[in-house]
Amino acid sequence: MRNIDDHFTASSKLIKQSLPKLRIPISQAAKLITQTFKSGGKLLICGNGGSAAQSQHFAAELVGRYQKERKAMPAIALTTDTSALTAIANDYGFDKVFSRQVEAVAKQGDVLFCISTSGNSPNILAAAKAAKSLQVKTISLTGNGGKLKNLCNINLIIPSNKTPLIQEVHLVIIHTLCELIESSL
Repeated sequence: MRNIDDHFTASSKLIKQSLPKLRIPISQAAKLITQTFKSGGKLLICGNGGSAAQSQHFAAELVGRYQKERKAMPAIALTTDTSALTAIANDYGFDKVFSRQVEAVAKQGDVLFCISTSGNSPNILAAAKAAKSLQVKTISLTGNGGKLKNLCNINLIIPSNKTPLIQEVHLVIIHTLCELIESSL
């Protein structure tokens, strides 16, 4: 029972600790994504492992619905096309699985949303660099920022090195963004 209590306590403590640091950047991220949708742009989302699952979850909430019936929003998780992922990884290396997709589908006026608990995943860094070269705005969702924070326009940084706790706060942020975006459109 102690482990259960300890985990719940650590998770809620990190959520509370993150709020004052993230209130403004979350608002900025929601405004950027909302403006992107209003101007006809799309949201591309990428991540590895648990962050890949969260990328898909975020896109699904926007394309489907979060809480309100509304028009579908153009959000694409770059983690879902196994043929593209495996072909790119085979032909160019795993570091290029997201950057090649960004090069193929991103245009100025879109946003790339990068999820990485470390902020140092080579394929996420490459995707952010590809987006920057195309003048695509970027948002990072990380733990402690890593190298990714230097490549992105808006950084949502969780002050922790513990992957499970970081991912729990990431989900709270994703749901908060969905609520803000949905209520603005």
